[in-house]
Amino acid sequence: MAARLLVYTRTTAYRHDSIPDAVAAVRALGGFEVEHTEAPAALEAFLDGYAAVVFLSTSGEVLTATGRERLAAYVEAGGGFVGVHAAACTEYEWPYYGELLGARFDRHPAYQPGKAVVEDRDHPATRHLPAVWDFSDEWYDFRSNPRGSVRVLLSADESSYEGGGMGDDHPLAWCREKGAGRVFYTALGHASEAYADPDFRAHLRGGIRWAARLD
Repeated sequence: MAARLLVYTRTTAYRHDSIPDAVAAVRALGGFEVEHTEAPAALEAFLDGYAAVVFLSTSGEVLTATGRERLAAYVEAGGGFVGVHAAACTEYEWPYYGELLGARFDRHPAYQPGKAVVEDRDHPATRHLPAVWDFSDEWYDFRSNPRGSVRVLLSADESSYEGGGMGDDHPLAWCREKGAGRVFYTALGHASEAYADPDFRAHLRGGIRWAARLD
């Protein structure tokens, strides 16, 4: 039986036009039974039947008080959590969420080509990538640098694009353990084009499988 994913795309702030293509891409990854929702009530149920919960370009406050309790309990007990792109622009009013994800979005320059540097090849999300990955995205800056509390997988080479704000040490994708659970986050995934890119799809699939303990 395929592992079950709960893919959540509720937005109460900026909404990405790429969300439909992003959901379709996750469905097309294979190996998962995908349940997609934007209903906060879906997060109020017990989540232990899911291999991972995926916040896919969510934004703003998207959970009820009960949903927050359920998500925290699920991860702490061993569940998988995956955040993609604007998931870092989510639940600013819930301190636990910032700790769970590892960092919160601050700002981004214009969407443009740049280079992502693979820091850790020993992970399913990055082992297929070239050492330096040419990609186009918004190159998120974060309010704090998560290095030291997370395992950094990709970093941004700010010399390869205009407007970076974090300097020489700019984590872009990472993973960590939280309680008994696993967390994977990638800042990439702004545009629909990303979700048609085979390397990005493999990056996403590897991160989800790792969080879900399938790899």
